[in-house]
Amino acid sequence: MTAPVPTVSPLASHRLPLKRAVALKLAALAAAVAWIAPAAAATPPAVHQALEAAVHGSWRTPAFVARDKYRHPVQTLEFFGIRPDMRVVEVLPGGGWYTEILAPFLRAQGQLIEATSPVAGTSGWAHSSALAYDHKLAADPAVYGKVRLEPFELPGYLHLGAPDSADMVVTFNNMHDLMFANVHHEVTPVFLEKFLRSAFRVLKPGGVLGIAGHRAAPGTPLAQCFPLARLPQAFVIEEAEKAGFQLGGTSEILANPKDPRDIPVFMLPPSLADKSQAARRKYAAIGYADDYTLRFIKPAT
Repeated sequence: MTAPVPTVSPLASHRLPLKRAVALKLAALAAAVAWIAPAAAATPPAVHQALEAAVHGSWRTPAFVARDKYRHPVQTLEFFGIRPDMRVVEVLPGGGWYTEILAPFLRAQGQLIEATSPVAGTSGWAHSSALAYDHKLAADPAVYGKVRLEPFELPGYLHLGAPDSADMVVTFNNMHDLMFANVHHEVTPVFLEKFLRSAFRVLKPGGVLGIAGHRAAPGTPLAQCFPLARLPQAFVIEEAEKAGFQLGGTSEILANPKDPRDIPVFMLPPSLADKSQAARRKYAAIGYADDYTLRFIKPAT
């Protein structure tokens, strides 16, 4: 499913379309970065420069770029401690918002693995989404040609790769999707627990799990969180620690104090599911959902 990697000589790069030439220059920049630092350390200037170059790449989708001021990708990835030489697994990339940043950033020295639904064996919305994502990667091999796909299907197959093989696992706005309502309408974290165990297993000792997700008010019962597409931050931390992780840090990069945290996330931007003018004005004034940003560490011993 992964597109072939083209061979391009440096002298021929000026004849490439602009975005491919920029992608190759970004890869060269990332290749020049060599450093070793713990996830909590300040980001070296060269790494920051490479992240900024990826975020401002000409290949990015304009609608995605418009959300940068809410999602703060550079600050978020720096908080996780990403480096261009890492092997990174992104779980459930959706339409590829972060893929457009991670793929060129990691292309030269590292490896991006996207854990996502495969085209084969899926149907309906899952199939069409997987097909669109596959086409996105294949359409621009200069940017996405080294991305590797790892089948990841809810609820039955949550494998993320070989044990102790990844430096970082990241997932954005997906933790609520890992909750499950059984036939008795009881909401349980059974799949969330399986995901966290899988993330712990694939990470090397000292590896990082970076999570951003929609925040519910503290103490909100899971049954109420489920239709809101939110989870309490303390609950996510507790579940990750049960899986063996140590909390490495929390951040308010994605916090929004105007969000009362009892509104279904899809009512807020960018979805604005209620299309009435009054509702759109009301929810647009609140802005994006209040999100937690968490960094967890797999103990080194």
